[in-house]
Amino acid sequence: MTIFMDPTSERAPENRQPLPRPADLQGKTVGLLDISKPKGNIFIDRLEDLLVQKGLTTKRYIKPTFTRVAPIELNQQIAAECDVVIESLAD
Repeated sequence: MTIFMDPTSERAPENRQPLPRPADLQGKTVGLLDISKPKGNIFIDRLEDLLVQKGLTTKRYIKPTFTRVAPIELNQQIAAECDVVIESLAD
């Protein structure tokens, strides 16, 4: 018999309301989070180029590994330094 365990505890997910999206990104700092999947940096590089061409400010971040959630300190840093975040996922 195989027992599967879900470390996310999705049986009782937290009930959180999403934050409202900004009307536009002008004057905002856009955080770009690379979750460390292969080729995710290629996507983030291209996205950053497009955002900078539009005159937006970007900040780059990288998770230590894609197999775990981002460290609390990294999440706090991103929240303090950015208005919005885009997370990359690639293979």
